[in-house]
Amino acid sequence: MKIAVCPGSFDPVTLGHLDIIKRAAKLFDEVIVLVMSNSEKKPLFTSDERADLIKKCVKDKNVRVDIYNGLLVDYAKAHGAVAIVKGLRAVSDFDYEFQLALINQSLYPRIETLFLSAKGENMFLSSSMVKEVCSLGGDISAFVPAEIADDIYLRCNKGDGSND
Repeated sequence: MKIAVCPGSFDPVTLGHLDIIKRAAKLFDEVIVLVMSNSEKKPLFTSDERADLIKKCVKDKNVRVDIYNGLLVDYAKAHGAVAIVKGLRAVSDFDYEFQLALINQSLYPRIETLFLSAKGENMFLSSSMVKEVCSLGGDISAFVPAEIADDIYLRCNKGDGSND
């Protein structure tokens, strides 16, 4: 069984994230969407909330959602993953993700990192952009799954994001 991990902060999950997850689900027997913390970001949603939002959107039978705050390769090794799947929007994404891929392979030589390029309509899309537009009262319906748009609007309007 070929298992892939699709890690990210997903704060919140966007249509771009979902596209990468669904495409990965076609390539692997199982995809684990792994909600992780990023110490450089102040999250709008807790890790548990982010996982719940993803679960509302992902219907693929071979996709599951988990939360982890340790070293990605340790998680991958413990769960028998053969690959890490990352979406790339631009060359700037590649520079950073390539460094991570090299470090991950150095720490766990049996893991491969696969990069899936974003579709044209998602090239500009990021969770940070969604939060900014939402907090300024803009329409985010074209950027996030309909199943969670209201959750994001409510959180942005309350301004009660919490830290993990």
